[in-house]
Amino acid sequence: MKFRERLKKGTMILDGGMGTMLQAKGMELDEIPELLGIKKADWIIDIHRRYVNAGADMIYMNTFGANSYKLSRTEFSVDDVIHAALANARKATEGTDTLVALDIGPIGQLLEPAGSLAFDDAYSIFKEQVIAGKHADCIVIETMTDLCELKAAILAAKENSTLPVICTMSFEENQRTFTGCQISALALTAEGLGVDAVGVNCSLGPLELYPVVEELLRWTSLPVIVKPNAGLPDPETNKFTITAEAFAEAMLPYRQMGVRIFGGCCGTTPEFIKSMVRTFNKSELDETKKISCVKRSAICSATKTVTIDEPRVIGERINPTGKKKFKEALLNNDIDYILHQAIEQVEAGADILDVNVGLPGIDEKAMMVTVVKELQGVVDVPLQIDSTSPEVIEAALRVYNGKAIVNSVNGEPESLSSVLPIVKKYGAAVVGLTLNKAGIPKTAEERFRIAEEILQEAERLGIAKEDVFIDCLTLTASAEPEGVKETLKALHQVREELGLQTVLGVSNISFGLPSRELVNQNFLMMALMQGLTLPIMNPNSEGMMGALRAYRLLTNLDKNAVDYIARYQDVTIQTTASIGTSEATGSKETKKESSKPVISEKDMKKKTDLSSAIEQGLKKEAAVYTSELLEQMPSMQIVDQYLIPALDSVGARFEQGKVFLPQLILSAAAAQSAFDVIKADIAASGTDAVNKGIIVIATVHGDVHDIGKNIVKVLLENYGYTVIDLGKNVPKEEVVNAAIQHKASLVGLSALMTTTLPSMEATIALLREKNAECKVMVGGAVLTKEYAMKIGADYYCKDAKEAVDTAKQVYKN
Repeated sequence: MKFRERLKKGTMILDGGMGTMLQAKGMELDEIPELLGIKKADWIIDIHRRYVNAGADMIYMNTFGANSYKLSRTEFSVDDVIHAALANARKATEGTDTLVALDIGPIGQLLEPAGSLAFDDAYSIFKEQVIAGKHADCIVIETMTDLCELKAAILAAKENSTLPVICTMSFEENQRTFTGCQISALALTAEGLGVDAVGVNCSLGPLELYPVVEELLRWTSLPVIVKPNAGLPDPETNKFTITAEAFAEAMLPYRQMGVRIFGGCCGTTPEFIKSMVRTFNKSELDETKKISCVKRSAICSATKTVTIDEPRVIGERINPTGKKKFKEALLNNDIDYILHQAIEQVEAGADILDVNVGLPGIDEKAMMVTVVKELQGVVDVPLQIDSTSPEVIEAALRVYNGKAIVNSVNGEPESLSSVLPIVKKYGAAVVGLTLNKAGIPKTAEERFRIAEEILQEAERLGIAKEDVFIDCLTLTASAEPEGVKETLKALHQVREELGLQTVLGVSNISFGLPSRELVNQNFLMMALMQGLTLPIMNPNSEGMMGALRAYRLLTNLDKNAVDYIARYQDVTIQTTASIGTSEATGSKETKKESSKPVISEKDMKKKTDLSSAIEQGLKKEAAVYTSELLEQMPSMQIVDQYLIPALDSVGARFEQGKVFLPQLILSAAAAQSAFDVIKADIAASGTDAVNKGIIVIATVHGDVHDIGKNIVKVLLENYGYTVIDLGKNVPKEEVVNAAIQHKASLVGLSALMTTTLPSMEATIALLREKNAECKVMVGGAVLTKEYAMKIGADYYCKDAKEAVDTAKQVYKN
């Protein structure tokens, strides 16, 4: 029976932990689990059979880390490992209808812009795995924390296989992944890309995952998967906290919520699966407890979802049309100028950013891909991809991290057939322009008919109604005054009769007129009253944003005027009226009354300097500002007054959940560019280099996970510390020798697995035995503060920011 057929029958049971079972069989500390499919095939077959006998409808092949990056230090290829794993799984399921899934886990590197791994390289790694496992029954992509990496894996699976694809991410109790990905972003992106089921696994136990799964069920109509750990691990005993019976009882509420696919992750065994099947068979479903998905228009980046349940501003400034400086920036490849346009618009209140880089003389496709990647490193709002080229649109959507809007398609058959299939493939939303080969219709009725045609074709291709946005097109009032009311009439019809979201380029209305801002503000209010939900406008215009805030206040979208008062309670509005003489004619004319907000000092835009460049992750600008400051002050003054406070500010926002790991890393990279300038200046002057202290760091023996350790290294270096990075799977003797040789006052040790915690304890013990004059800080997902103190550590650091704080404390700087 195939996966999709099996899923239609109701609840589906998956297997439990593979690593847990391998450890119980005696797997060596530094063994690569996937290689045991070749070296110890009987172990793998036995584990699979036990899960089949426990009631699993589908088992995962032992291929979680079988990628070229992780296998590069072995003698085996991806094909070797995956083919052996498939043979073992088939052997274990002989005589049953149990399905076999190709299991794909994270590569083990961070993707750009936070890391060094390119999207296309990640895709190629996953593609190799998918092709090698093409004879499985299903593809499982699991334990992901980076939405962009998940997207690369899904595309590799969908484009190189016809197998069903299911995916799960690992969420923490703050309802975000390690990199800050939201639950809603997972749902919107994965469902849009066409997976068969979506869910959560690892990180937490079944009790802790309830709110995560409840939220996911509200955001997706797909079957939902839950594969929790057996509670939380006890670092002292290397055992998890929940029994098989307690696990089964804790899983029961998920079935009542509407979850369809169940299994276990770390710490779970065949007994857990058997107990869960037994408990489910004895229980009855209560349909009143089922959580249903809410249909809505929404787009997202990885870290921010924008629901279009009220007017949302699309910033228009990333567009070369009529902008000399922007054109120059494109021609000169001045990406920082473009990033500044984005940052300013978001700070001014833009919810979404339109991105148009079409200009003669440049490679639009390459520039669009670069700009999309860079923008997603410095702002968290979703993007609208604006191009007339289907090739450019697809290239941008491919690397976009989340669910974007495509601007645009129109009523011409060629446009519909070339753009809508791309929109469908990548799960985007789309703006439909109410024009066709005959141009823009004069009447509202004709524009409405084109909107209907666009919607019909979109729905025929499987694009949801909620993802179709209609632009009834703003005509210039000075040239076509009759067109204004037709635009508003068409907008109203589309909103009321079709129930679609509506888009307008607001400022087009005033082209060629004096006092354009006045016309724009009034037209915006008129359009909002007729149902405009997505105005494309300049959010840097205080008048336009003020009009929108007033609309939200007057329509009670801004409950109790909270936002309006917060913005204007310290603002003085000055209105003046004057009579002037036209220089052109010499005649008297009455100037229109204007309202000019005088913004208080606290609301004025921050002066862009080195600190803000670092906080915003602008590497090039950080270097430029540092060079300028070196002409005015000593290098250490720059470090103490600019670099460190900026990093502290980002770190504080990271701890508050206001920025996330990618932003933290990019800020550190910007600080690094500033440090590089300072180091070069110091070298040229012959003075002492910046060094706030020496720190030795390592992932302990037996543990090959180093992403967390690498992040700590980046931050420490950017605070001015010299870091001796020994790498991963480091013997205790090597750590001790390095600490003594470099006279380090601080050693940092990392471990991600409970099985390697004894190595951490042994390393600390040897440091003490050899009288290494250093403090020890430890970190890792399985550690607790209590256990860290018990094994002799001086400090427990839950994240990279705490490692920096510890270094400051040790070195008193």
